[in-house]
This record gives sequence, structure tokens and C-alpha cells, in this order.
Amino acid sequence: MLTIGMKAPDFTLADQHGAQVSLSDFLGRKVVLYFYPKDNTPGCTRQACAFAENYEAFRARNIAVIGVSKDSVASHVKFAEKYSLPFTLLADPERQAIEAYGVWQEKKMCGKTSMGVVRTTFIIDEQGVIQQVMPKVKPDTNAAEILSQLA
Repeated sequence: MLTIGMKAPDFTLADQHGAQVSLSDFLGRKVVLYFYPKDNTPGCTRQACAFAENYEAFRARNIAVIGVSKDSVASHVKFAEKYSLPFTLLADPERQAIEAYGVWQEKKMCGKTSMGVVRTTFIIDEQGVIQQVMPKVKPDTNAAEILSQLA
């Protein structure tokens, strides 16, 4: 797992519109980079909707919000349209960013062990340095917690 003070690994992935987006495109702005397991699942939907509800407050502070999952561009299109998500969703089916950020981990659910994305949020400063790491965040409160910390 990456830690505070480390340079955030750059990556280039397709967004929900099919455009190539690099983390380095956001230098000069703070970035909330959140990794989540899967589009249209209960927790991930609540988390995305909480970021959408708070999006104007992030925008007013010139903070970019980026969600990343293993889902496809097509899945992200449907997810973003269904819930009117105004921020960038990046498709990482090859786990390029997911593994670079150390969020592909062993998970246990219902007694079964499997590998998957552990819901984690990174706050990256204007110079591309990790300012905060928030592992295993709660979907409902993640966006509000970040805003209160950055206020």
C-alpha cells in the first residue's frame, strides 16, 4: 500500500466517455482518487451518489473526484447515466492503477477468501504527492469526511 508523502503513481485509463485520462492531467489541483469494487452494487452506488451530492463543494475547492474500478467503459457509462454522476469514472479491467495503488487484496466474505478491490480513497495534492490514505472507507460517509478534512 502506498503511504503519505509518496509520489502518486501516474496512470492512463479510459473514462466513461472512452477518453484517455492520466492522473498527471490533474497536476495543479487536488485529487480525490477513490477505488471501489463494482458498479451498481449497493455500497459502491451509495459511495458514488455521496460524491455526486457533494460534487459542487469539491468543484468549488478546485478538487477533482475520480472513481476507479475494474468495470468496463460500457459499465461506467450506464452507472454514470443511471445515477447522474458528474465526475470521472475510470475503467481499469487490467488492474493497472488498482495494483499500482495496492488496493487489489485478499478479501473475506461469508467465509470465502477471494481477491478483489478494497474500497480505498487517496487524497493527492497539487504536486501529485499522496496527502492522505483512507483504507476500508465507509461508502456513506467517505465524501463528507474528505470535505470536512479539506475545509
